[in-house]
Amino acid sequence: MNFKGGSGKTTTSAHLAQFLALRGYRVLAIDLDPQASLSALFGHQPEFDVGENETLYGAIHYDAAKRDVTDIVRATYTPNLHIIPGNLELMEFEHETPKALAGRHKTDSMFFARIGECLAEIESAYDIVVIDCPPQLGFLTLSALCAATAVLITVHPQMLDVMSMSQFLHMTGDLLSVVEDAGGSMDYDWMRYLVTRYEPNDGPQSQMSGFMRSIFGNRVLENSMVKSTAISDAGLTKQTLYEVDRNQFTRGTYDRALDPLRP
Repeated sequence: MNFKGGSGKTTTSAHLAQFLALRGYRVLAIDLDPQASLSALFGHQPEFDVGENETLYGAIHYDAAKRDVTDIVRATYTPNLHIIPGNLELMEFEHETPKALAGRHKTDSMFFARIGECLAEIESAYDIVVIDCPPQLGFLTLSALCAATAVLITVHPQMLDVMSMSQFLHMTGDLLSVVEDAGGSMDYDWMRYLVTRYEPNDGPQSQMSGFMRSIFGNRVLENSMVKSTAISDAGLTKQTLYEVDRNQFTRGTYDRALDPLRP
């Protein structure tokens, strides 16, 4: 998660989910971003392949249109990896939640509990769930945070991005305090920062990366997601580095991009 767009959330989510699946874990990827780039990467084009009530919103509805979560889970071309795709209808949760809060009955689940309750129904089928959050601090993101057991924050190592992240974390902390007072769960196993789109030969970026490590210590992951033409070129054909043909690139370019993603 991160409030700022372009910090590498989807690229990180896709590679993490696929890596874990290739290692033999049963993985569920959830696309909570209305732009649905993660869905497209995993073979489900949001404009054509994802219909009404076929995103996670279908399972967290406030009305009778609510579906069973098992009906919206889809397979991907990677063994052990399933996905709940996204599309623009996810924005409806942001619009409907204020109305639901205004006319809420005591028997209704609060918005921040709905994703967690939904996932509890299929928890035994998976070892790991990876949620790609939207680049905004809305009801979907807060609900995902309440369902999560760990949080990975992606950050581009430039001053404006780090400042934006700081503001985002400040706002998140204030909002989560309110949610926690209302009964939300904030019990995380870990919270880490991942430096993304990193250019090792860029002096200011190296400086900013070192600055973050001096402040956050081992909360910053040792490996960084490097900025590479291999990643962007693979994205043109909706592939990850685990799928793209190595022969498309010079060996050095491919290896530099893949090195942080190896076990």
